[in-house]
Amino acid sequence: MMQWADSIQGIGMTSARTRDRLVDRLKNHGIRSSAVLEQIRNVPRHLFVDEALASRSYEDTALPIGHGQTISQPYVVAKMTEALLAEFAGDKVLEIGTGCGYQTAMLAPLVKEIYTVERIPELLRKAKQRLRQLDIYNVRFRLGDGWEGWPKYAPYDGIIVAAAAAELPQKLLDQIAPGGRLIMPVGPSGAQELTMVLRRDDHFEQVSLGGVSFVPLVKGK
Repeated sequence: MMQWADSIQGIGMTSARTRDRLVDRLKNHGIRSSAVLEQIRNVPRHLFVDEALASRSYEDTALPIGHGQTISQPYVVAKMTEALLAEFAGDKVLEIGTGCGYQTAMLAPLVKEIYTVERIPELLRKAKQRLRQLDIYNVRFRLGDGWEGWPKYAPYDGIIVAAAAAELPQKLLDQIAPGGRLIMPVGPSGAQELTMVLRRDDHFEQVSLGGVSFVPLVKGK
């Protein structure tokens, strides 16, 4: 496990006590995976937000990252990561919506390969920079349309989508490996459900993981 908390210089707001409070809050809200909770504790979330918002980094809340996008609430990141990795038997994950790179950093020590797609060039540039700063190198980046996925490296054992669509994108379903799963918010604004799709031999199973609120998954670059 990467001990980023020890290697990244911080100030009072990044103290172990502050991080432990966040971890305790997520435990109380039902997050059970010790690996996911350890990542919540270790990943320096303050590096993924604007300096002006750094004092709020370890609150359990979404924060703006510019370009109309947000860094997701830690509870939602933890819940999506836990759902993705439950009974995970593969190596390869596709992430749609790199954003600031926080979710990518959460996943990096827990899977072998991450393929991440972002449509906003400036967000992708900054995410690459942050992840290199943290010595994360098992990630491939693509500037592109999240609705299209990344067919070149499909199929994926897991797909995680950090933006909401009114319906499940067929091209993403097609890129799930047999036995794999997709985690994404689905539904109109104000009525989104975090959805898990499991690919069985000849069909898909769909499970709701509860209500959420995400920015929309925009088509095109």
